[in-house]
Amino acid sequence: MPEITPDPTSFNPLSLDNQLCFPLYAASRELIRLYKPFLDPLKLTYPQYVTMMALWERDGVKVGELGTRLHLDSATLTPLLKRLEAHGYLQRRRSDVDERAVIVTLTDEGRALREQALAVPNCIASCISLEPEEALQLKLLLEKLIASMCD
Repeated sequence: MPEITPDPTSFNPLSLDNQLCFPLYAASRELIRLYKPFLDPLKLTYPQYVTMMALWERDGVKVGELGTRLHLDSATLTPLLKRLEAHGYLQRRRSDVDERAVIVTLTDEGRALREQALAVPNCIASCISLEPEEALQLKLLLEKLIASMCD
């Protein structure tokens, strides 16, 4: 059977079907929606959850470094950190070395929350119909995409 190639004169650059951004946007929204029932018992939103994951990996980090790691600007990150601080999960303090820098440190309650969150990744994986190899490929492609946009 001959291969059918689309007529370049009929290509619609504004069709949703021809966009990379739309399936990424829709998949992101749906994936974040899947997290909600697993994060509600932890009293976390998805942005708070990824912030806590970054802090569980590396505690005592500067706000700027955390923002870089999470791809969040300070206008988004600061209120998020304030809410997590109000929950008792972390503390923010000025650096002793550079008073312009704010250091974020987990509290005992924030460290203990990690144990409660350990099941979340497996719960999400069970909701997604991708083979582990496919999920890894997708993750690597998305990391490549992000890196290409940040250069």
